Amino acid sequence: MDRTASAIWHGDLKTGKGTISTQSTTLKDAQYSFKSRFEEGVGTNPEELIAAAHAGCFTMALSAQLTGDNHPPNTLETTAAVTLETTDAGPTVTKIHLITRAQVPSIGVDKFNELAKKAKEGCPISRLLAAAEITLDARLV
Repeated sequence: MDRTASAIWHGDLKTGKGTISTQSTTLKDAQYSFKSRFEEGVGTNPEELIAAAHAGCFTMALSAQLTGDNHPPNTLETTAAVTLETTDAGPTVTKIHLITRAQVPSIGVDKFNELAKKAKEGCPISRLLAAAEITLDARLV
């Protein structure tokens, strides 16, 4: 299965701008720029999109782990924080911190933490981004 997205860029790096679109058209001509990526400009940026992808993937993986262990969740909420730092190699995603709050009936904290760890390690986006340090704060609420 292949999924696609496209980007168009006009101009030089610092003053140019572009748009990003996805195959599903959920994003259609979403603007991005140097300012939206490295400063506080209007629009999205690749790191924000990575954070969204990771949050979505991990949350689905956690739901699968919980359901597979006969603890289907009521609600899972995940935020992913992607850290972009300048290294000797240039701008690099160095860390991703996943924060999850879960409403799961009849599960103990230890079992929940075990399954959350498995979800973090098994999520396809986590595996893709394994060069970054991936941390998890998962809690039952």
